[in-house]
Order: sequence, then structure tokens, then C-alpha cells
Amino acid sequence: MKSDEQLKHDVQAELAWDTQIDDTAIGVATHHGVVTLTGTVPCWAAKHAIEEAAYRVHGVSSIANEIDIKPSWESGPTDSDLAEQVHLALSWDPFIRSGRIRATVSDHGAVTLAGAVATLRERDEAERVIRGISGVRNVTNDIAIEAPPVTETTLRDTIQQALSRHAARAASHVTVAVDGDTVVLEGTVGSWLERRAVLGAARGTPGVKRVEDHLLFV
Repeated sequence: MKSDEQLKHDVQAELAWDTQIDDTAIGVATHHGVVTLTGTVPCWAAKHAIEEAAYRVHGVSSIANEIDIKPSWESGPTDSDLAEQVHLALSWDPFIRSGRIRATVSDHGAVTLAGAVATLRERDEAERVIRGISGVRNVTNDIAIEAPPVTETTLRDTIQQALSRHAARAASHVTVAVDGDTVVLEGTVGSWLERRAVLGAARGTPGVKRVEDHLLFV
């Protein structure tokens, strides 16, 4: 296991390496694998990019993202401008198949998403594409999951088959439990990328409305 000092150094190096990130105003603190990020950025997309970069570092178990967003509203887009950009982004994204997503923009860049999609992955994609729009301050994702009823056995078998395709090593170290439309993942993963593959297998399965992540890093 890395020391706190080594982990801090590695996270700082990753932030400095990523050309999409301005790390000059970002603080990093570590304690037993938990990374705390502080500082200020101009938009929500930048805050999320920093979090994603930190998670790429081996040894990071959890992140407390305390970065503040302080946009310059004087020169930024109006809520009306943002609403139009949000509508276009949702319409053009090839991974969003549902035409039932509604977006409301208020309070200088606060976006609320509503409506319904078939999978958690599509719900996540809608949020991802919106947070990349300049001027968006935060996103509240109230999109519901609506899919035909699926038996617990079918859900579990479908997820386990996806695990075998996406993360072969993890498939033998992760257990999948299904309770109604909730999936509980337990076991161990070797990296953040492997964890994301396991979660993706569950979140991309129609009929899953909630995922409980109890995965541990080894």
C-alpha cells in the first residue's frame, strides 16, 4: 500500500499531466487512501475532470471533492442560452435513445433533468453530456428508469455474463445479488478501471434501477 505522501505526489502528478486540467489552484490531501480535493474552478465539468483524474491513480480508494465552482456569470451564457444548448446536446448524443428526457435550467446554470430512460447507463450519459456544457454549475438528475419487468434470475445472469465479457478477472472475485430491481455488488477489484467496468455491466442492464457498490480495492 502506498504511503499518504506517495499517494499525494502521484495524484498531483496526474493532475499536472492531464492537459484538460488547470491544477494551479487545486489542493490535494491524503489519508489512508482517501483523497481530499480543494480549490476553485470555473465550471462543473472542470470539477468532475479533476475527480476522474484522481480516481485514475492506483491506491485511491475514495475521494472527498470539496472543490468550489466560481463561474464568471457576467460573461457567461444566460439560462435561456444554456437551455437551448442542453436540448441540442441531448438530441445529438448517439448514446441517448430516449426522447422523453426533459431539462430545466434556472439560478444561473443549475440544470434539472427529468423524464425516463431504459437503463442507468443512459441516465448517467444524459448527466455526463450536460456537465460538459460551459456555464453549467450543477446537475440534478431526476430521470426515472422505466423498463419491462425482468426476473431476478435473469437480471443476475445477464450481469454476470456482461462481467465475463468486460472484466474477466473481476468476474471471479465479484458476487452479484439481486433484490427486486436493486443490484448489490460485493467482492474485490484491482483498479479503478476494473471497478468502473463492473459497475458499467450492472448499470447498463435493462431493469436495474439501483446499484449498491460494496466493492473493495486490493
